[in-house]
Amino acid sequence: MISFSECYNHACGHFLFRQIITFGPLIKLPLKRILITGAAGFLGSHLCDRFVAEGFHVIGMDNLITGSLVNIEHLFKLENFEFYHHDVSKFVHVPGKLEYILHFASPASPIDYLKMPIQTLKVGSLGTHNLLGLARAKGSRILIASTSEVYGDPLIHPQHEEYWGNVNPVGPRGVYDEAKRFQEAITMAYHNTHKVETRIVRIFNTYGPRMRVKDGRALPAFMSQALRGEPITVFGDGSQTRSFCYVDDLIEGIFRLLHADYHLPMNIGNPSEITIKELAEEILALVGNTQSTLTFQSLPLDDPKVRQPDISRAIDILEWSPQISRTEGLKRTLEYFKSVV
Repeated sequence: MISFSECYNHACGHFLFRQIITFGPLIKLPLKRILITGAAGFLGSHLCDRFVAEGFHVIGMDNLITGSLVNIEHLFKLENFEFYHHDVSKFVHVPGKLEYILHFASPASPIDYLKMPIQTLKVGSLGTHNLLGLARAKGSRILIASTSEVYGDPLIHPQHEEYWGNVNPVGPRGVYDEAKRFQEAITMAYHNTHKVETRIVRIFNTYGPRMRVKDGRALPAFMSQALRGEPITVFGDGSQTRSFCYVDDLIEGIFRLLHADYHLPMNIGNPSEITIKELAEEILALVGNTQSTLTFQSLPLDDPKVRQPDISRAIDILEWSPQISRTEGLKRTLEYFKSVV
């Protein structure tokens, strides 16, 4: 049994022994070991849950600049989970066999990467380099979390994987966009040069429980404002579009991609497109708030006008498509926000 203090002290370099599953009295097989970076974040914590449930020994790693231990504290009691407080932009060492690596460490909302531009660039470049080196040394398969932001403010719609994007490298969003574009480039370089088994997922807007209230993105802002009875802040005129994927669907897509025989970038997201104004109105109706009104502010520089994934590749290769409707996903998410707002 692992207590919180014991698990946290392993950051000093004391690793747990690998969990053993027993099949009958004589046969003992070790669990497959997977390193998940950004483990205390929104997506990282859900990935930890999924791989623990699938019978993996999960090593979670996070420097906690945006993640929260609250997201994974329920896992500390498990023998097949361990946590390390570490910044992957620094050298990463994991002793023993390591079958898989999922690299999800990075600030991911505009409020974060505008406040921490250097850290964002470092985790996308130095952090990715460190983890690719670890994957090469261990013979691990590595999946890196890219983003729809590599498409920038797109000139084609919907966005397919062959589109190279329309990104301003020196604009305020460039620190995140270009970090992810570099991340993809170095991942492909390791695949082609060192024959590392790599996977690249381009994640579109995702939502669900464990999103931060002050995340800075539209959906958590709208839900928290509606629950408080405050005006709903919409940037621009609200005509810009997004496509929102519920977190359980996204995790399923990532799980399938990790195990698929495919190394090129793949979009994972929900192609159901909606304007930001429509989303605000949907959330107000769901919350049952008849008092709040919409208030409009200037659209941030380089904010994408449209965002919709072409998921043909995921459908064909992974046999994956979203299963949870926005109506159902918003209901589940609202229950979470009621508990934290």
